[in-house]
Amino acid sequence: MKLSDTALGSLSPEVARPGYDRAALSHGIVHVGLGNFHRAHQAVYLDDLFALGEDHDWAITGAGVRATDAAMREALKAQDCLSTVIELDPEGARARVIGAMTDFLPVEEGNGALIAKMADPATRIVSLTVTEGGYFVSAETGTFDPSHPEIRADAARADAPHTVFGAIVAALKLRRAAGVDPFTVMSCDNLPGNGEVTRDAVVGFAQLVDLELADWIEGQVAFPNGMVDRITPATGDRERALAASLGLEDPVPVTCEPFRQWVLEDSFPLGRPALEKVGVTFTDDVHVYERMKIRILNGGHALIAYPAALLGIGMAHEAMAHPLVHAFFRKVEEQEILPHVHPVPEYDPATYLDLIDARFSNPAVEDTTRRLCLDGSNRQPKFIVPSIRDGLEAGAPVEGLALISALWARYCQGVLEDGTPVAPNDPNWEALVIRAEQARLRPGAWLDMREVYGDLGTQPRFAGAFAKWFEIVNKDGVSAALEAFIA
Repeated sequence: MKLSDTALGSLSPEVARPGYDRAALSHGIVHVGLGNFHRAHQAVYLDDLFALGEDHDWAITGAGVRATDAAMREALKAQDCLSTVIELDPEGARARVIGAMTDFLPVEEGNGALIAKMADPATRIVSLTVTEGGYFVSAETGTFDPSHPEIRADAARADAPHTVFGAIVAALKLRRAAGVDPFTVMSCDNLPGNGEVTRDAVVGFAQLVDLELADWIEGQVAFPNGMVDRITPATGDRERALAASLGLEDPVPVTCEPFRQWVLEDSFPLGRPALEKVGVTFTDDVHVYERMKIRILNGGHALIAYPAALLGIGMAHEAMAHPLVHAFFRKVEEQEILPHVHPVPEYDPATYLDLIDARFSNPAVEDTTRRLCLDGSNRQPKFIVPSIRDGLEAGAPVEGLALISALWARYCQGVLEDGTPVAPNDPNWEALVIRAEQARLRPGAWLDMREVYGDLGTQPRFAGAFAKWFEIVNKDGVSAALEAFIA
């Protein structure tokens, strides 16, 4: 059955459907980036809230700024902006159709429709999932990069920008001119201090085009920090077949683990949905939650992904079942990551690690190691390097973190241990392959990537450990390196 509003009443009893009248919803949020994570996370929380009979004036209007977003718009508009979300529990999948999004704006050159919708006084929140690498942050400085070619190009066409930050600034300019209070900008991306990073990008872009406007944005616009969490695999034939097995024709279904978490600062001058009623935590201590999640979960993904991929292991749960990979994961987490993480009210670090161990081991999710290896040049400096720095400053061990850096470098040589080529898996793949080959002769060539490692290549304890492990991985293989580290 093709998914649509009219088909909702005919869905299988196995499939939950929106518990509210979608026709009674009205717009309140523009969300940019309608990928799987948003539809399995923010949209699900709102769907739950609407089902309580609450806040029906906070429906989502979807948007995108990349040409690739047009295909998602076409698919979702064809099914009345409904999404299939399937929770992958080991004891059985649970499917639901969510309806929190009511429209998807045209994806167009110059982003005119997006700017107009954000300028609409009914828009009180603009939220984003544009990936960790979508904020134009210089990894070397850790701040917004106004010299990025896309940003410089947008500054020259500020009334018809191509980037989301150019569009946000253009919309805020219209609201200011009309005497309309600014919307809140809420990042839902997996970044340390994501609200601060977003503020830097929006204000930094505005400074290129209108200093007075930039000052107004900095003083008037709220950018709450938030921590988001739910493992959400990419959609492929398996996921579409799973939806079809439930009687649903949906080209873009979302699958996800049962667990989800959202922690937010309560900084919304124009109001917000009552998300605390559906499990969202509002706190001034987002950074503590964020540090725990990013170090243990996202860092943990790297710990299992690179050795497993090199050994030809395709799935995350299979990696967790591999004795060497799992032992490596636990030892690095317990000895080199947990000591630098603080507890939160819900979890101490050791309990949280056990939760992550169980989540990674869920065989129903079928998350791929290739997906977890994706975009290491953006993820390593955010998820691994901070733990290295903490370990060096504390005089604590960093051997396992050096080994994961060596395994990432080995992966970027572009061939697995059995000789299988690795398809490009990073925006900077070609440069990484060249550097990984250079590192065979001089391991320090890998650590010379200051945009990833900063000055860590000049730190003898880390640089020496990296060189040692990189030589072992290349000479004796991944298993031998893992065995030596575990021993």
